[in-house]
Amino acid sequence: MQFWTIGKAHEKYVREGIELFTQRINRYLPAEWNIIHPPKNAGMMSEMDLLKKEGEMILDFLKKDDYLILLDERGKQNTSEQFSIFLQERMMERQKNMVFLIGGAYGVSKEVMARANFTWSLSKLVFPHQLVRLILSEQIYRACTIMRNEKYHHE
Repeated sequence: MQFWTIGKAHEKYVREGIELFTQRINRYLPAEWNIIHPPKNAGMMSEMDLLKKEGEMILDFLKKDDYLILLDERGKQNTSEQFSIFLQERMMERQKNMVFLIGGAYGVSKEVMARANFTWSLSKLVFPHQLVRLILSEQIYRACTIMRNEKYHHE
């Protein structure tokens, strides 16, 4: 399982939590973060050019059999229990690597949206990307504990 995000390194205020939940996830399945740095001169690019360049980078990194889960506020919302079932079903498809993608400041290109196997929304609210990283890692850990019927979900 991989977590991909476009942007800068984890900010100090969320780094500890992301590392904690990623370590906990690793007790259940291998998980790692890949921070994709924005293209050079991103600040001077138009929104469309930036989306296109970031999209090309993402598509170049993806392997043919990767199962891409795009995080987007317009995606499908699930309860924690529903997401746990979804995650367990994907894990049983052992031939595919799951990639959770947090897009850049403007989202992702149409090409990346079209490539996504599933689009998931954590909430209808929009969160800062740094917090999305923390929430994502916590929710994956929560799903793992639900699958194992462990008490974390009800603490």
